[in-house]
Amino acid sequence: MDTLAKHFEEKINNEVTIEAKDWLPDNYRKTLIRQISQHAHSEIVGMLPEGNWITRAPSLRRKAVLLAKVQDEAGHGLYLYSAAETLGISRDEMMDQLHTGKAKYSSIFNYPTISWADMGAIGWLVDGAAIMNQVPLCRTSYGPYARAMVRVCKEESFHQRQGFEIMLTLSNGSEVQRKMAQDALNRWWWPSIMMFGPPDDNSPHTAQSVRWRIKRFTNDELRQKFVDIGVEQAKILGLEVPDKDLKWNEERGHYDFGVINWDEFWNVVKGNGPCNKQRVETRKKAWDEGKWVRDAATAYAEKRKARAAESTMKAA
Repeated sequence: MDTLAKHFEEKINNEVTIEAKDWLPDNYRKTLIRQISQHAHSEIVGMLPEGNWITRAPSLRRKAVLLAKVQDEAGHGLYLYSAAETLGISRDEMMDQLHTGKAKYSSIFNYPTISWADMGAIGWLVDGAAIMNQVPLCRTSYGPYARAMVRVCKEESFHQRQGFEIMLTLSNGSEVQRKMAQDALNRWWWPSIMMFGPPDDNSPHTAQSVRWRIKRFTNDELRQKFVDIGVEQAKILGLEVPDKDLKWNEERGHYDFGVINWDEFWNVVKGNGPCNKQRVETRKKAWDEGKWVRDAATAYAEKRKARAAESTMKAA
């Protein structure tokens, strides 16, 4: 076992990709299952805040684009569930963990979408934060996860551009539209900053994940980068970031920003956000009502397998 552990550490230190067939430390496997499954759950639950705006989008073009985006998110979830399955956990087990609250998903998806501008803010800020976090995951140490992230990041970049384009249209529109865009920014800015997780000194997983090359940057490093870019993009939109303490720090070469309300973050994580119960109940309902589809697909696959075996026996 010591030899296997040493070989694993050598691979990590030499930037050699870890594959499913390789020996993995139990904690490495558990950390990956937790992170990848939560990532997959976030993609699936993340369809819900946007899905209810497909029929209310202001034009046919907007409906088609939003529909395509929601379909992309479903595909991202499938890629990630498949990557997690290579670690020895089943899809059914992951779903049970989501439905029972054992597994978490991104806190951002427990906030309501109350106007069309929210579709722009989510695309610009939420998907923007996701890209900031996910692009380094294309170089994560676990191969199946890294390969899944390549396509996810390419599609998320389109989502971010789509959201920014919505916000740009609104900010260049009527006074009502500008106010709508500013209101959406006001409500989504801080939850987006929280997406990167707790501060490094209060994150139980960050240090080990960085050492194992699962993560390439810490939560605080990614959060700072997001703020620096987001503030400049808000200037292009002509919108005001809702942070009275925001200012450029010449010495640091970064923006200083206000104190994050971590009590709100942990309250949402614990299941007490505005839409936590609604989101989970919607997912459970969809899972239960889709059982007949899964059963039919399984029965069809088993029937084809039996026919193939019968044909093989006859040929022999």
